[in-house]
Amino acid sequence: MDSFSEKFRTEFDQLLRWRRDVRHFRPDPVEEAQLMRLLSTFSLAPSVGLSEPWRIVRVKDTQARKAAEENFLKCNEQALAGYSGEKAKIYAGLKLSGMRDAPVQLAIFCDEDTDKGAGLGAGTMPEMRRYSVVTAVTQFWLAARAEGLGVGWVSILDPEQLTRDLNVSENWRLVAWLCVGWPETNTMQPELEREGWEARSDVPQITER
Repeated sequence: MDSFSEKFRTEFDQLLRWRRDVRHFRPDPVEEAQLMRLLSTFSLAPSVGLSEPWRIVRVKDTQARKAAEENFLKCNEQALAGYSGEKAKIYAGLKLSGMRDAPVQLAIFCDEDTDKGAGLGAGTMPEMRRYSVVTAVTQFWLAARAEGLGVGWVSILDPEQLTRDLNVSENWRLVAWLCVGWPETNTMQPELEREGWEARSDVPQITER
């Protein structure tokens, strides 16, 4: 296929605009078949050297979820202490995690020592493995949004503590904690923009050399 239809391109543009970071979820469950179908998009993602370094941990255990949320709360408190004035006021009012509400929670790791791919493309830039994981997360995110599901990426975490709490390989590096579920509301405007934290640029800054 050389190109997609104009209708598809218009809908894809809408999908990109609707891909918001969701932190407010309804309690409705996500069907297992739907979740597995969406997670299969990881296998379609590009990866350096075809290494497929992503490692997905579906966190269902109550104690594991509680430990992760306590991890977030501690890190969030420390982050708040680093702001002052108006930024501190805005930060204190932000909901930066859907960990308490989201029915599905995924810890996405990068296997730094994977043998798959034989190191192709990662010799000079080993971080390419993590970039590959981010690409896979983005594909999953768009696929979930296309079916009406919301995804929230929680990054205010101590990754080493989380790795220990989940009892995974010490060679795995946390890339993302994803909260997945049905959004309470749908909006194109990011919450950080709506609450006055920062404004989105219309176009990226491009430098020519």
